Amino acid sequence: MDFLKLFLRSIALLPGVIQGTEALFGAKTGEQKKDAAVEIVGAAINITDAVTRKQIADADKFTQGLSMTIDGVVMCLNASLWANRS
Repeated sequence: MDFLKLFLRSIALLPGVIQGTEALFGAKTGEQKKDAAVEIVGAAINITDAVTRKQIADADKFTQGLSMTIDGVVMCLNASLWANRS
């Protein structure tokens, strides 16, 4: 159950982190912004602590999944009214 809380907390952070990352790193590439978002969310949920407490067995795969989830959230945000359309 602890993992589910950890996972849902990371998902809940994504829209705000993505918007903040876009505001801070707007001139950077999409990949650089995604890397920054992964690091921010990883630090916020403390992936290292989760690994040592055996909540996450494979930190690399968790981070890869988080990265893919960020791609999906960005896609949804870009398809919504949130995106700046001219």
